[in-house]
Amino acid sequence: MITRQEIEGQWNQVKGQVQERWGELTDDDLYKARGSADQLVGVIQQKTGESRRAIEDFLEQTIEDGGTILQHFQDTARAYADQAGDTYREQFDHVSDTVRAGYEQAESMVQRKPVESVAVAFGAGIITGVVVGLVLKSR
Repeated sequence: MITRQEIEGQWNQVKGQVQERWGELTDDDLYKARGSADQLVGVIQQKTGESRRAIEDFLEQTIEDGGTILQHFQDTARAYADQAGDTYREQFDHVSDTVRAGYEQAESMVQRKPVESVAVAFGAGIITGVVVGLVLKSR
C-alpha cells in the first residue's frame, strides 16, 4: 500500500497521472483526497467504479515511475554539472597558459631592451596620470 508521504511527495505527478487515466475526476475531487492515499483511492473508486486493487496498483506504479524519472533528472543534472566543471577547468588552464606566455614574452622584451621598456612604462604612466587628472578635474 502506498503511504501518505509518497502521495504528498509526488502529488503533482500523481494528480496528473490520475486525471489522465480517469478523466471524469475533477480538481475538486482530487483536492478532497490530497495527501491521503485511502481517500484518494476511495474518491477514484466512487467516481469510476474501478476496483481498489487496480487503483492501488496504478498509484504504486505511478509513484515508482516518478522516482525513476526523478533519478534520471538527477543523473542528467549531475552529468551536465560534471561537463560544465570540465569545460571550466579547460578554459581556466587555457587562460592561465595564455597569461603565462604573455608574462614571459614581456619579461623577455624587458631583458632584451631595458631602456626602451623603461621609456614605454614611463610614457604609459604619464599618459595615465594625465587622463586620471582630467577625469578628476572635470568632476
